[in-house]
Amino acid sequence: MGKQPPEKPVYGNWVSKRLIYFPCALTLLFTMLSFWSQLFIIFAVIFLTIAIYFSYAHYRFSAAGGDIQSRIREFVLDKLLWDGKGSALDIGCGNGALAIRLAVKYPEARVTGIDYWAGKWEYSQKACERNAEIEGVAARTMFKKASAAALPFEEGMFDAAISNFVFHEVRDARDKREVIREALRVVKKGGAFAFQDLFTVKRLFGGTDDLLAAIRGWGAQEVNFINTSNADFIPAALKLPFMVGSIGIIYGRK
Repeated sequence: MGKQPPEKPVYGNWVSKRLIYFPCALTLLFTMLSFWSQLFIIFAVIFLTIAIYFSYAHYRFSAAGGDIQSRIREFVLDKLLWDGKGSALDIGCGNGALAIRLAVKYPEARVTGIDYWAGKWEYSQKACERNAEIEGVAARTMFKKASAAALPFEEGMFDAAISNFVFHEVRDARDKREVIREALRVVKKGGAFAFQDLFTVKRLFGGTDDLLAAIRGWGAQEVNFINTSNADFIPAALKLPFMVGSIGIIYGRK
C-alpha cells in the first residue's frame, strides 16, 4: 500500500459554495418556468451571471486559482511592525489561517486567536486547533470563543494584535470604530497592530483621515493606512465594492 498524502490544513474560502449553488438552483428554476413565459429567461440569465461570478471569485481565492485570499492576508503580516517576540492576538481568527501563519513566521511568538464562530461562516475552534497541529504550531497557539466587541483580556496584555476582514462583521457593536478601540485596548504601550477591513466605507468607519485621527486620540503613537484594494495582484473583477474593492490596512504602534 502507498503512503497516505500528508493532511493539509483547511482554512476555507471567503466565497461560500452556497453563493454558487443557490443562484444555480434559481437559474434552473427560471429556465423551467420559461416554458410558461419568456420573461423568466431574463431572470435565468441574471442568476446564471451571478453564479458564474461567484464561481470565478471562489476559484481565484482558492490555492488553485492564485490563492488571492492568502495574499491579501499576508498583507496584514507584512505591515505588522513587530519582532515576533512575545504574545499576539488575532481577532476574528476564522479557521486560524492568519494566527497560524503568524506563529509559523515567528517561532518565538505565542499566538491567541478569538472568534465568535457563528452565523454564515463555516469556521470552528476545532478546525483552528487541528490546523495548528498540522502546521506544527499547536504548542504556541490557543483559540477561544469571544466577541471582538468585548475582548476577555486585560488592558495591555498583548505585544501585538492583528485582524483581517472582521470588524465590519461584529454585530454587537453599532459603531464599528469601537471595535478598533477595543482591539487597541489589549495591546501594550509600544506594541504593534495591523488591522485589515472595509476601512474606505464611510458608513462603517467614517472618513479615513478622521478614523486615523481618532486612533491617535486613543493613544496610538504611530498610525498608517494603505489601500489594499489597489494591489496589482488582485484581479479587477474582485475589486467590486461588495467583494474586496473597499479594503485597506491600518497599522502602526500604540
